[in-house]
Amino acid sequence: MLHLISHVVRISARRDRTEINSAMVDALMDLFAPIKLTIFRCYASKRKAIVFACAGYGKQGPFLRNAYLPDHHFCHPIDQHPLLQQCRKELSAVLEVVDGGHHRVVFPVLRLNEPIYFIDLTLPDDFSADKRVALMGLIEYFGNHIALLDYGEADTLTGLSSRKTFDKHLFELLGKAASDEMLSGDSRPARRNKTSDCNHWLAVCDIDHFKQVNDNFGHLIGDEVLIMMAQVMRHSFRFDDQLFRFGGEEFIALLQPTDRLSAQSTLERFRLAVEQTSFSRVGHVTVSVGFSQLLPHDTPTDVIERADEALYFAKGHGRNRVECYESLIENGNLKAREIAKGEVELF
Repeated sequence: MLHLISHVVRISARRDRTEINSAMVDALMDLFAPIKLTIFRCYASKRKAIVFACAGYGKQGPFLRNAYLPDHHFCHPIDQHPLLQQCRKELSAVLEVVDGGHHRVVFPVLRLNEPIYFIDLTLPDDFSADKRVALMGLIEYFGNHIALLDYGEADTLTGLSSRKTFDKHLFELLGKAASDEMLSGDSRPARRNKTSDCNHWLAVCDIDHFKQVNDNFGHLIGDEVLIMMAQVMRHSFRFDDQLFRFGGEEFIALLQPTDRLSAQSTLERFRLAVEQTSFSRVGHVTVSVGFSQLLPHDTPTDVIERADEALYFAKGHGRNRVECYESLIENGNLKAREIAKGEVELF
């Protein structure tokens, strides 16, 4: 019992999904010695569900991957995993007997009746009833801890990630952009079968004339518009694109690696979806978007200011449009920003 409590304390001290997964793998391996273990993160949408093997223990030993930046080499549609699919359908633990008489058990971690994680373990056939009870208790605790983490990271109105979590995620992506540059040679492993033109992108999305919504309909209706805007964003972007409410009527999307035309297409799809949505008593609203590529040596201020310049251009040229900073520079519509050397920027 003391051993179990010790691991619970270690898990509870973590405030990062990747670190929590690592502590959970340590606890499961130490306490229950499964033959195989995988923690899957589940991303569900209207069209399909994707699972990402983010941590665990297999033939090659323990593994741990960034839980916020899913590696597509280890992401698969859930229908490629029949037992996970069954677990998602039944919303409860499922079991099958595998080679050697061992038991493979999948436990769901639920939020709003939808799995957000699966804990997939292969256990020896002599796994005791007492251990099963302790195992289920630990997994329930894991789910509660993740729920508290999500609550702390989410914007309370829209449910998107909040401004206070944005900095951390952006620094991770900037680090990824730097590592992508270092690995851009022929030895770089294929990622989504894309070329070296693929980059991360940051988009700033601002609801047009939102002040008029609040002035004409009141702040409660304005809040409804923000909530519906977040719903449109979730349905418009890919499962691994990170979405934030930045403040007021401003939202940010961090796009995973793709080329400029694909990023533009994704953002245009979002803009059109907003234009075609009926927002409660307000009717139709529009959104303006400015976006820019994440560069390896950017600071958060650098990339946000570039995207903001593109957004201001969109606002000043009719609104309800998507503008790319790099395209505006190439076309002579904007002057390239000069990076001041030797200055300290506070963000």
